[in-house]
Amino acid sequence: MSSTGETLLRAVETPLFWIGALTAAYFSVCSVYRLLSGLRVWVLGNGRVVSPAKLGKWAVVTGATDGIGKAYAEELARRGFSIVLISRTQEKLDDVAKSIESKYGVETKSIAVDFSATDIYPKIEAGLTGLEVGVLVNNVGMSYSYPEFFLNVPNLDSFIDTMVNINITSVCQMTRMVLPGMVERKKGAVLNISSASGMYPCPLLTVYSASKAFVDFFSRGLEAEYKSKGILIQSVLPFFVATKLSKIRRATLDKPNPDRYVAAELNTVGLQSQTNGYLPHAVMGWLTTVLCPARLLNSYIMGLHLGMRSRYLKKQKQG
Repeated sequence: MSSTGETLLRAVETPLFWIGALTAAYFSVCSVYRLLSGLRVWVLGNGRVVSPAKLGKWAVVTGATDGIGKAYAEELARRGFSIVLISRTQEKLDDVAKSIESKYGVETKSIAVDFSATDIYPKIEAGLTGLEVGVLVNNVGMSYSYPEFFLNVPNLDSFIDTMVNINITSVCQMTRMVLPGMVERKKGAVLNISSASGMYPCPLLTVYSASKAFVDFFSRGLEAEYKSKGILIQSVLPFFVATKLSKIRRATLDKPNPDRYVAAELNTVGLQSQTNGYLPHAVMGWLTTVLCPARLLNSYIMGLHLGMRSRYLKKQKQG
């Protein structure tokens, strides 16, 4: 090596050493911080935040008679909240209300409305008048009957209206109703149930996926607006949970039953403004958004849904 090269190498040797050392230190600190944050969220949790004493007496849950919504109503009642149950069928509402009252000894109210309509909100607003709403769970939602190409969705025009009304309009309107009281009291929590399907496009469930992406972005924007006013706003993005909506009958580690999922999710309130809500789902979220290339993920989901579509149509054809 020439003397000029040796001189240049000596000149940059010390700066390069410190750049490497600082880079290694930075990544080490970040790794430790993420590990400690993970322990804080998934091991210690923040369950004591979600209580009537800290947030307010009443919890309002939409889509409250089945699946995740029913599990939220029951878990919040177990924590001492009085519960407003909102869903479509009065008979189911009555059954859930009686069960909660007898099991947890809290007050309940029920409001029967169909969220596919847009003229229901004055009735809901009247039913919530005078209540100290500490928690709102915007859970009501609908998906496809089966994966399908956009133009082939049966009754596409009405399907679009119904999907938007249930998955998007309900979240905006319910939040509009309860948020002023929370701001006035400087406390409250709004939990908007999105979906992992809203984290990236899902071909053949395109309208559903897009509607859940709206819920996620709406929640994250509101969180930035109202965090300083003492309001907790959270976007909840579950992967599969064993419910009627997902058509999964048997719970597994990565597909928990609603009770298990909700108990884990409520412990993240106040710690994560955007959450998958359940440790195995958080791992799946990291793998699919950080490690997996978007094009590969899109291709995989397309193939998965094409298979589901084919099986459904075959069963329909066979009667």
